[in-house]
Amino acid sequence: MDMMSIGEVARRSGFAASAIRYYESLGLLPRPGRTGGKRRYDETVLRWLALIALAREAGFTMADTRQLIRGFEPGTRPATRWHALATRKLAEIDVQVARVSRMRRVLKRALACSCLRLEDCGCSPVTAPPRTRGPINRARQRRHVTTMANR
Repeated sequence: MDMMSIGEVARRSGFAASAIRYYESLGLLPRPGRTGGKRRYDETVLRWLALIALAREAGFTMADTRQLIRGFEPGTRPATRWHALATRKLAEIDVQVARVSRMRRVLKRALACSCLRLEDCGCSPVTAPPRTRGPINRARQRRHVTTMANR
């Protein structure tokens, strides 16, 4: 089996040499052998780097990736490992999607606003009227909603 320098691994994997050293320091890659003080890798490192790339693409943190690689009992099947991490990651993504949806609604509402003064605008939480039941605030909110609805 031909051994590769870190530069060759970097070229073939698309990762920077510094990233490869970083992944080694995190324990995500097996420690390479050395010849003349220089790292020498076999072909298996490319599969490990492909796994790290896949985990990054899926949104996993380095800690998640470390758990995927080293955080299970020896012999745990890859499907079991992915299932445990993917279930948690999907829940995180659902929270992010809900937040992005709220952000989208706020921005669309702000884009539809044609108030002449910030003080009159009900779009901004900073300038929105206090959430009270007073007649002035309700009238002001109705006026703003009506203005926005008529666009």
